[in-house]
Amino acid sequence: MPTENKLKGVRIGYALAGSFCTFEKSFKAAEKLRDMGAELLPIMSYNAAGVDTRFGKAKDNIGRFEEITGRNVIKTIEDAEPIGPKRMCDVMVVAPCTANSAAKLAVGITDTPLTMAVKSHLRSGLPVVVAISTNDALGACAKNIGILQNYRNYYFVPYAQDDIVKKPASMVADLSLLPDTVEMALKGVQIQPVVFNSQFIIHNS
Repeated sequence: MPTENKLKGVRIGYALAGSFCTFEKSFKAAEKLRDMGAELLPIMSYNAAGVDTRFGKAKDNIGRFEEITGRNVIKTIEDAEPIGPKRMCDVMVVAPCTANSAAKLAVGITDTPLTMAVKSHLRSGLPVVVAISTNDALGACAKNIGILQNYRNYYFVPYAQDDIVKKPASMVADLSLLPDTVEMALKGVQIQPVVFNSQFIIHNS
């Protein structure tokens, strides 16, 4: 099957949390999924949809997301709630997933459109693909990532430390692997390796 048709007809909920420095890569990953034939339902957390940063204005990010997906962004809990009951998606992607969103998902807090979208989707036992992006993946967030990795129906985009010198606890998913992760998650398989070395450097003190 041609690469561009591998996900033809697959309905993907695509949710963005507020790791703004990752948005450009996430948008490109969304475009790739779309070009592979997937139908994307855009979802944004309150912060992702409402905060202006040096990486772009909120209204511009919303506009870009809607242009890619061809649909209005879900930005409220009320609009996200029907995703599960109506079985609107075959798989839910959270890319990027921040430490804040990961913590909420790990303990079942549902107070943003993103967390409601995931909770609603999971009621049918369907897969959720997480692309972690946080400065404290090896710190305060480590236990929450571990909890999610042990839950049924959660699958992780492979991730690695992105700056072992300046941010030794930081880890970011390789979004170029998102399409492969989605394909395997739809088959109930976690892509491997989950954690990889993006750069293995020994620093002598």
